[in-house]
Amino acid sequence: KEPGRWTMALTWLLLVELGLYASCFICGIVTAASITIVQGNFGGRCILYGLVNYNATASLIGVQSSSSSSLCYFVSAISVMVAVVCFSLSLYWLYSFCIDGEIRRERIGMSLTMAVCGAFLFFLLITGCMLKIGRDSLCNSVIHTVPNITRCEEAQAKKWVSPLRGGKFYDNLHKAEV
Repeated sequence: KEPGRWTMALTWLLLVELGLYASCFICGIVTAASITIVQGNFGGRCILYGLVNYNATASLIGVQSSSSSSLCYFVSAISVMVAVVCFSLSLYWLYSFCIDGEIRRERIGMSLTMAVCGAFLFFLLITGCMLKIGRDSLCNSVIHTVPNITRCEEAQAKKWVSPLRGGKFYDNLHKAEV
C-alpha cells in the first residue's frame, strides 16, 4: 500500500503544479495584453514613469514625457515568456501523464525546471516593481498636474489630447501589476 500512497500524492502534487502553471500562464497573458493595450492607446508610448501636462483652456490632458518603449516591451516580453514556458510545461506533463500513465522525474530535469522557474520569478519580481513604481510615478504627475483630481482613477474620465485615449489607462496598468 505504500507505493499507492506515493503515487496518489504525486498525482495530487502534479495537479497542484499544473494549476500553478495554468495560473502563471493566465497572469502572463493578462499582463502582456494590458501593457500592450495601454501602449497602443497612447500612440506607442510607454507611459510608465511618464509626466503629463494639462491644457486648462481646452481641459485636455497630454503626455509631456514618456519612458522608452523598450521598458514596456521588456515587461511584455517577460510576461509572454513566462506564459509560453508555463503553457509548454503544462502540455508536457499532461501529455506524459496521459500517454505513459505515470510521471517520472529525473533529478537533472527537476533541477533545470527549478532554475528556469527561479529565473522567471526573479524577472517577474523586477517587472512587478517596475509596473508599481512606474504607475505610481505617472499617477503622482496626474494628481499634481490636473486640477480637481485626487485619485489617479479619476483621470480616466477626463479628456485626453487626440490621438491619446486615456479611458482605462489606470485600470489596465493596475491589472498588469496585479
